[in-house]
Amino acid sequence: MDKRLLIIGVAIFFFGSVKAQKTLSEGVLVYNMGVETGAGEASMADMFDGATTTVYLKGNMSRVEVVSGLGKEATIHDAGTGKGVILKDYSGQKLMITMTPDDWEANNKKYKGISFEPTGETAVISGYNCRKAIAKMGNGSTFVVYYTEEVKVGNSSYDPQFKNLPGLAVQYEMTSGKRKFKFTLSKIGFEQVPVSKFDIPTSGYRVMTYQETKSLN
Repeated sequence: MDKRLLIIGVAIFFFGSVKAQKTLSEGVLVYNMGVETGAGEASMADMFDGATTTVYLKGNMSRVEVVSGLGKEATIHDAGTGKGVILKDYSGQKLMITMTPDDWEANNKKYKGISFEPTGETAVISGYNCRKAIAKMGNGSTFVVYYTEEVKVGNSSYDPQFKNLPGLAVQYEMTSGKRKFKFTLSKIGFEQVPVSKFDIPTSGYRVMTYQETKSLN
């Protein structure tokens, strides 16, 4: 009898967990960003501290907007065609970078082969039960990510960094030079997103191809 009760209990837990998982095929994700800098970079920290990353999702389409004290940047990507554009607006200078599917892959090649190793640690962040994992990049660098299995994003291509993550990234840290950035999910909105969010501007931007920008470096 005890064995049967145990089996029933496990089944209830399993199916309850599956039922509780939500798929975000259309909606909005908002991440708040904090930054730690090295000595003498306090002003740079002020520029980034309090910045936000907003992700708009609708089917195959995604738009990732980053707003900080330095300006605004948005990346629009069509997972169906593989094409994308990057819109930069800094100090009144507007630049649009067009990307072919090959350009998109090249721009995100650093995430190729990324793997996630669970540590067994858990935490509740932004109201979600999260698991901790160590992300290992192809170049050997690592970073920490907490993810939840309660929400699944339908279009995993919106962020190549987490395409293979078995859940939604709720909090993660990344290091660039002497700066450490921490991103924390502050909102998930299961709401309709206007198609116009993914419109590509036809004026007001200087237009360059991805290959043209690479030749400037």
